[in-house]
Amino acid sequence: MRTEARAFKVFLDKFLKEPVCQYARIQIELPNGEFYDISGAKLLENRVIGSKDTHRLVLTCEKPVESMGKIIGKL
Repeated sequence: MRTEARAFKVFLDKFLKEPVCQYARIQIELPNGEFYDISGAKLLENRVIGSKDTHRLVLTCEKPVESMGKIIGKL
């Protein structure tokens, strides 16, 4: 699945309209089920010859320093 930055922005704008989301912790779930905190973002130039994408937005992450506990529900 190809996701462009514009589509990601639309998703975030809709998501952040909810007050509870504005103060939510931001994490990413890896395929192995581990959760990591998003710590930043990088804009990288794509130098692959023949690629349709000129740049990539890469979210950086780190292991959480606090225990998250059990997830009680998904919205």
